[in-house]
Amino acid sequence: MNHSSDANHDPARFLGSHLLNRRSFLENTVSGLGSIALTTLLAQEQLLAATPIRPDINPGQPFAPRTPHGTAAAKNVLVIFCSGACSQVDTFDYKPELIKRHGQPMPGADKLVTFQGQQGNLTKSPWKFRPRGECGKMISDLVPHLGDLADDICFLHSITGKTNTHGPGENLMSTGFTLDGYPSMGAWTTYALGSENQDLPAYVAIPDPRGTPQASVNNWGPGFLPAAFQGTDFNANKPIRNLKRPAGIDPQSDAATRDFLNDLNARHLDRFPGDSELAARISSYELAARMQMTVPEVSDISSESPETLRMYGADDTENTLKAAYARNCILARRLVEQGVRFVQLYNGAYQTGGEGVSNWDGHKSLKSQYSVHGPVLDQPTAALLKDLKQRGLLEDTLVVWCTEFGRMPTFQKGASGRDHNPEGFTCWLAGAGVKAPFTFGASDEFGYKAAENVVDVHDFHATILHLLGLNHEQLTFYYNGFERRLTDVHGHVIKDILA
Repeated sequence: MNHSSDANHDPARFLGSHLLNRRSFLENTVSGLGSIALTTLLAQEQLLAATPIRPDINPGQPFAPRTPHGTAAAKNVLVIFCSGACSQVDTFDYKPELIKRHGQPMPGADKLVTFQGQQGNLTKSPWKFRPRGECGKMISDLVPHLGDLADDICFLHSITGKTNTHGPGENLMSTGFTLDGYPSMGAWTTYALGSENQDLPAYVAIPDPRGTPQASVNNWGPGFLPAAFQGTDFNANKPIRNLKRPAGIDPQSDAATRDFLNDLNARHLDRFPGDSELAARISSYELAARMQMTVPEVSDISSESPETLRMYGADDTENTLKAAYARNCILARRLVEQGVRFVQLYNGAYQTGGEGVSNWDGHKSLKSQYSVHGPVLDQPTAALLKDLKQRGLLEDTLVVWCTEFGRMPTFQKGASGRDHNPEGFTCWLAGAGVKAPFTFGASDEFGYKAAENVVDVHDFHATILHLLGLNHEQLTFYYNGFERRLTDVHGHVIKDILA
């Protein structure tokens, strides 16, 4: 018998030399405790990779309501998007130094060239700023009705973007990326949460009566998410296309045809159990059929009282642009009231060959252009906020006012307007889960660059998702080899603004 061989295989010797001697035990204990402590610290600093949370989606009911990741302050989101880049220094960002130095060069910017060329001198706003509400927030005479609601609003004056071009800027604000092809905020939200109303689209985009924004359907597209989560676009003046029953078909025949089609679809689905794409297609057809009944009703504002129409300005026969946008604001309120999860309302549209005539792109003649756009935006939007509050809807609805970037505090050389400026601009929030009245962040003394508590669009998106009870790091979709998310690999919740 080979005793040396037996000694080499002695279990006590083997364990003692590898695991159970005192030195190894103490080393493993210390390093293990250190690893636990390090993991805890990394988690507290949000430096650990988050585990994706996949929503459990039934292809036959893609919009069934789903549970958020955590406690949600808001059930619905209403985005008011001012297309064309609304100027912060002419609306909500008061800069006394800009008034004081009106007509002087901006320090350090004598050779500054922005999107459309070289800059001229600092130029104060053509509209006076006044203290508004009990909080005394300084807001421009361009938007006096919104100014009256200052006590209900949380202003963010230090938003920054990544581009000074309209289309990519709209993409960034709507999807978190400057390129086309990424899912919009509303698509991510309805992918995660579904909707409370199964007879209306979970996500509705309401284009300006004058047309679509420059990035068009990218603003409400599903990107690489399932197509079911694309926004449905219609407004109060142009209902959904091809939805109305043809005049030659009576209601009884229409109903009988739908019943027969439902029976055929059910039999077909029974033959191919587990075919999620087939179930999704059938679900979309069934939703379209239900929308024939519900969309005309919800988009018909003739049932609104004269007082409501007057409050919004929808009865204004002199300013038809305002009246048309006001009807869209009423439609937005009705959709939220019916439990539609995400509503995206546009103020301003893109026109080929136009120069700021239909949106907030005030390059050449800011005063004349904004004198048109200000009244269109102001009264209807303020009425929308007041109406939501009066009906108790603001308690569960997060209202987001945004634009793709801001404007320069200077006028362009040779023009009477302001150039594009993504370095610092204003957005605001109201409603569920945010402090009000409240102001967060600040731009520099002229309103050119974000200077205090700088916020990027990813932070903005992370905060919106957080208010919906969603963790922006865990709401992902595996695509093309990556765990994709609305906030890319960035973003922090702006905790200081949370109520």
